[in-house]
Amino acid sequence: MKKADGIIYKRYIKRPIDILLSLLAIILLSPLFIIVWILVRVKLGSPVIFKQQRPGLNEEIFTIYKFRTMTNETDEHGEFLPDSVRLTRFGRILRSTSLDELPELFNILKGDMSIVGPRPLAVEYLPYYTEEERKRHSVRPGLTGLAQINGRNSSSWEKRFYYDQQYVQHLTFLGDVRIILKTILVVIRRSDIGEHGVDTPVDLDESRNEIIKIQESNEKIGNPS
Repeated sequence: MKKADGIIYKRYIKRPIDILLSLLAIILLSPLFIIVWILVRVKLGSPVIFKQQRPGLNEEIFTIYKFRTMTNETDEHGEFLPDSVRLTRFGRILRSTSLDELPELFNILKGDMSIVGPRPLAVEYLPYYTEEERKRHSVRPGLTGLAQINGRNSSSWEKRFYYDQQYVQHLTFLGDVRIILKTILVVIRRSDIGEHGVDTPVDLDESRNEIIKIQESNEKIGNPS
């Protein structure tokens, strides 16, 4: 019966709730949107909104919206400086408070995302998922998710994907409510926040390629030609 309830919630109830909550949040948080918009424009410049392609439901590509958190500083060759250099103190504050993700409410309203679900990751990661990990795309990606309340950005890829799979397999209304409430606590405490490229796991493609290299090396040692 519980599984049937989860299916009904996923198919018929979850999306209307997403529309209602995202619209309500956009209206109530509109003053905060304006304040953050102005601060980003003054401190980091234009464009204020960062846009990037991400895979969504059934791996269909959509454009995610965020407030920008980094400058456009480049080296003498015109190449962007490392993220750790371009990420300003103001940008870190936006990320640690999750204020940079406020524009994703419009993604939810449009139907690209959900309030709760696996976080949308880079398009470049698609070839590196296992068959089980790909199931994370059987639901809409979320503003927050089970992985985000169990380690947030500091968890390993394997741990994140484990929680994503658990979420997909046990998706329920009460489960979503618990994740939302725990997310609020995580954001207030500003816990488990990692700076990309500094104290978070390396990119998934780099991690998986490294594993492949190790496996190939071990095979050569075990089977000398």
